Amino acid sequence: MKLDLRRFYKACNPSQSLLQKNDADNPYYIDFSPVRGRQLVEELKRTITQASPDEATCQLFAAPAGSGKSIELTRLKAELEERGFHVVYCKATQYLNLGDVDISDILLMIARQVSESLNNIKRDLQAGKMAALSNNHTEHLLAATAGSGTEHSLFAFSGRIAHKTKDTVELVWRLRMYLEPRTNSIVKSINQELLEPAAVELKRLGKKGLVTVVDDLDRVENRRLPNGHLQPEYIFVDRGEQLRKLNCHVVYTVPLTLVYSNELGKLTGKFGMEPQVLPMVPVRRRDGTHCEEGMALLRQTVLVRAFPEVSPEQRLSLITEVFDSPETLDRLCRISGGYVRYLLGLIYRCLQKENPPISRQCLETVIRERCHELVRSIDDNQWELLRKIAAEKTVINETEYQILLRNMRVFEYRDERGRWFDVNPILAEAEKFKPGTFKS
Repeated sequence: MKLDLRRFYKACNPSQSLLQKNDADNPYYIDFSPVRGRQLVEELKRTITQASPDEATCQLFAAPAGSGKSIELTRLKAELEERGFHVVYCKATQYLNLGDVDISDILLMIARQVSESLNNIKRDLQAGKMAALSNNHTEHLLAATAGSGTEHSLFAFSGRIAHKTKDTVELVWRLRMYLEPRTNSIVKSINQELLEPAAVELKRLGKKGLVTVVDDLDRVENRRLPNGHLQPEYIFVDRGEQLRKLNCHVVYTVPLTLVYSNELGKLTGKFGMEPQVLPMVPVRRRDGTHCEEGMALLRQTVLVRAFPEVSPEQRLSLITEVFDSPETLDRLCRISGGYVRYLLGLIYRCLQKENPPISRQCLETVIRERCHELVRSIDDNQWELLRKIAAEKTVINETEYQILLRNMRVFEYRDERGRWFDVNPILAEAEKFKPGTFKS
């Protein structure tokens, strides 16, 4: 079978997602859960369906960008819907400016998405009036900033805000000045006027409950606010108690910076549990031996982008259409460390240099270039930490370790013994590292 180069080039672009809808039926989808050391979707699902099906739950989910977080969340949505739940999937980036976001923005975005979802199933479910906000001040504010009109339903209110405020700085400021001191009242009104009636109506229609999955909040920018706190800390730690008060099942994505920070204990205290972290796909085990199960899935991750219409077994017979040898493909998979975005990024660079079959020489050139880019940001103290992590497979809760994790200089994995860590394999080949144990 001949390789469609244009399609392969597009499929390997790490900035594009090929898995936007029903991932389980998508030919590009690879299920990594058997090798990641934990069934994250299953754990999130069980908390909702078995541990607390009739009471609101709030769970947190974190993952490195490009590691498959959104794919896992769409799987969660599909599996919960199969179990009879109505699931609302919110992509925050469609409605919010995550460089400057506050709690009221998030709450009203969720309210709008829930209302629209219920409307989309064409049920006569009225959101009711948001009495706590329907006073003269609010009416004048909305009339001045969102146009004339007298509707005060929660759907109309939140819809106007989400539509008007993403790119309107002055409007954002004016609304927040009014709404932020009243956030508790907003939460109460959302619960009483939207979520609780929705739950009753959904159960009448045979649904087991309402679940809201809020994706993309992990992209909240790590900027410092005037009060001295970083924006993710303010949203999820300072104001986390209000986020968890919504009276339905909620899954929030959170920035990985919070997981690898000194605020983790406070975050856990606010939400009652630690965030679930999506680990990398293992290419090696904790003891340094090769993980063939992980390698097999990473090979398929590459080959399915070249030949999505053939079986996994057939793809293996077509390796030399894409690479000069199976060893070159294996070298690519190992050096990625099981980080899918790195894997695709390396292929993409190779394709920018030459047409398939990609040569080992081309791949080694790309690896060296990437290594040089990473090395420039590592100081002598961090090299010492990297050597220590490589030897001990652990990290501690100190700022320097957190920086290495946040910047993807160190990867997190899982096995039957729990969490373990290893150095980004590209960095492990740098001259300054020199442990002599990471060569592929």
